[in-house]
Amino acid sequence: MAEAVLLVIDIGNTNIALGIYDYNDDKGTLGEHWRLSTRREETSDELSIALRALFRESGRAPLQIDDIILSSVVPPLQPVWERACEKTFGTRPLIVGPGIRTGMPVLYENPREVGADRIVNSVAAFELFGGPIISVDFGTATTFDCVSEKGEYLGGVICPGIHVSLEALFERASMLHRVEIAEPKSVIGKTTTGALQSGLLYGYAGMVDSMVERIRPELGEGARVIATGGLAGRIAAQSRAIEKVVPDLTLEGLRILHEKNRNT
Repeated sequence: MAEAVLLVIDIGNTNIALGIYDYNDDKGTLGEHWRLSTRREETSDELSIALRALFRESGRAPLQIDDIILSSVVPPLQPVWERACEKTFGTRPLIVGPGIRTGMPVLYENPREVGADRIVNSVAAFELFGGPIISVDFGTATTFDCVSEKGEYLGGVICPGIHVSLEALFERASMLHRVEIAEPKSVIGKTTTGALQSGLLYGYAGMVDSMVERIRPELGEGARVIATGGLAGRIAAQSRAIEKVVPDLTLEGLRILHEKNRNT
């Protein structure tokens, strides 16, 4: 039986990622993890019901949870999730935001502008791989977060996400349709589906390689590149720059931040 159980929650614009870490001898191991769709109209009662169902299916009891840490880039949902956590687990979460210990100086001109998920990913990337490092997150937006050799958050790049680009194209171009993001038979598309798939997959892989090439002279030529997010694996397979895909990078970052703050 675990000595302590931590629930980590990351609220994104498209999805919400949750994970449970079991602690034995001060080492946290990721057990169950889930991904939910972000629904801005959801109430704390609805969330509590959904959380209890997830725990029931995994054979867990909600009251096993000792601590919770939560990051959010959807401000209206944060208080809703705080109430849901209190109803379901009997405890309020630690919120990633101003005042939390990160161990990472943020050199943004206005640190409050940096999304919580970007700081979480950067902390995890530096703790796991050292610096300088570039963390690429393929989410609603495709973000590049840059951490110096000393462990300073320097800033980064924000681009439209793959799904956002596809939806915008679909809405504006009457003769184009939604496609699965998969490797086409050739770079030169022989069908509309193939042409779209080529543009999305190879286009974004090329963008990553080009951005990394431009970032490295400022960050350090030896900067490593890791990727996370739902489409990271597919893009990484076509990218020369991405060295490693870390699917649970954000969850790991939340675990690390909780460990940095649990004695305060």
